[in-house]
Amino acid sequence: MTLRIALAQMNPHEGEIRANAARIRALRAEAAAMGADLLVTPEFSIAGYPPEDLVLKPAFRAMCEAAIEELARETADGGPGIILGGPWMEGGRLFNAAFLLDAGAIVARRAKHELPNYGVFDDKRVFDAGPAPGPVVFRGTRLGLMVCEDWWFPAVPETLQESGAEILLSINGSPFEVQKAGARVDLAVARVVETGLPFVFLNQVCGQDELVFEGASFVLNADRSLAIQAPSFAEALVLTEWTRGADGWRCAPQPLAEPLGREAQIYGAMQLGLRDYVEKNRFPGIVLGLSGGIDSAISAAVAADALGPDRVHAVMLPSPYTSAESLEDAAACARLLGIRYDTIPIGPAMEAFAGMLAPAFGNRPPDITEENLQSRIRGVTLMAMSNKLGDMLLTTGNKSEMSTGYATIYGDMCGGYSVLKDVYKTDVFALCRWRNANLPAGARGAHGPVMPERVITKPPSAELKPDQTDQDTLPPYEVLDALLHGLVEEEQGVDAMEARGFDRALVLRVWRMLDRADYKRRQAPPGVKIGHRAFGRDRRYPITNGFTGLIS
Repeated sequence: MTLRIALAQMNPHEGEIRANAARIRALRAEAAAMGADLLVTPEFSIAGYPPEDLVLKPAFRAMCEAAIEELARETADGGPGIILGGPWMEGGRLFNAAFLLDAGAIVARRAKHELPNYGVFDDKRVFDAGPAPGPVVFRGTRLGLMVCEDWWFPAVPETLQESGAEILLSINGSPFEVQKAGARVDLAVARVVETGLPFVFLNQVCGQDELVFEGASFVLNADRSLAIQAPSFAEALVLTEWTRGADGWRCAPQPLAEPLGREAQIYGAMQLGLRDYVEKNRFPGIVLGLSGGIDSAISAAVAADALGPDRVHAVMLPSPYTSAESLEDAAACARLLGIRYDTIPIGPAMEAFAGMLAPAFGNRPPDITEENLQSRIRGVTLMAMSNKLGDMLLTTGNKSEMSTGYATIYGDMCGGYSVLKDVYKTDVFALCRWRNANLPAGARGAHGPVMPERVITKPPSAELKPDQTDQDTLPPYEVLDALLHGLVEEEQGVDAMEARGFDRALVLRVWRMLDRADYKRRQAPPGVKIGHRAFGRDRRYPITNGFTGLIS
């Protein structure tokens, strides 16, 4: 006996239910042309995942239900069946469900049993947990149909195996984290060993606000061999061919997509996250301040690769403290990227603010206030351009700066989105070198180097006063980032970091900076989640709190 299953690693548009249904319909037609018996689409594919509070709207659920029923009726044509994800309301309870459509009807539903309620997930807030599922029968084959989190723990796969499932099949909305793809495969191997069954992991591929879903779908045979590995950060429709023998079902191996290194993964997530955020929110392009520094250079590169150079508008906003090197480097970067580049000096605005505020400031000497004013003048100017021309303002601050508050609220924090929000400065350096040597998959930008070498090698500086460098205020980034990783990603305290060899006074200083900057981060734009503990959905602390991190 044979079975052909088409795995649709698709990019849904959150809330665009009719468009998602049309996409599933088109994928079914492609699958039929390939000779597929069954088309499988990701978790909540009819509406996009995570739906958050959209799923609480009765009109939203009714539209999903109507779209699913229409697709079900269309399977009466004898073509491929469909597995898709969406909401299921029954008995006053709301489930995140997988639907099997075939022969003109909804043949089976299976509700998500394990509801994640950690990190970026709030499933228990909007969904009820379904019962432990049994297999669904599709044209004589018993499929162990699961929804995402169900396979992360042994209970559901073992229940399905004990009740007669022949193939484990999971539809997913599993967000990207760097190096997570390998961890998924390792965990799937454990499920295969426990059940003795082949396993199918299908993931969506899209950017959804802060989250990116990279796809990287795969199939493991019962002998733990990797039969299918779909690409990361790209849509794909993969026809898998199955044969049932004496030892059960086996998927015919296919050439595997190449694994991505760390920098390629991070860059791919930033590129996809920005592209989907801009295009699904219908911005014509982006505008950003190009300072001649490394953060704005890599942000501009990601934007050009995500959208194409013709949709990126860079603006240099020099002050009297801007160096000749920065002017040269920003212009050179724009030329290499092939993007529009304008210069708007902010000196006149600085003089106007100084005169306007002089009576109120009295004889107080200049301090950080005047530095922040420069940043806010730039923010106001860039937002004016965004308003007038329609482009979204891309902010360029990195995670090291956001952690320590080394950013000006209503200044360089202005913007609609950030690709560096969850990227530490040391990773920014690595990404710049990687991009200068590589053209990312799916990039619409320039081949070859995209920034001058001096942008990477010169000491970082905000250039808000004479001879300023970041290290006037912050520890060296290699020290700072290692310390921040312990405080943020690992949730370690002051004493624990001192025990690791960090100077206690430095740990206390960075802890206080991290704690004091929470109010700024609460007002920061969304940005791509890269690591295990991103600011925003992942890490939520009260702004007003007196905890010191010290063990008395």
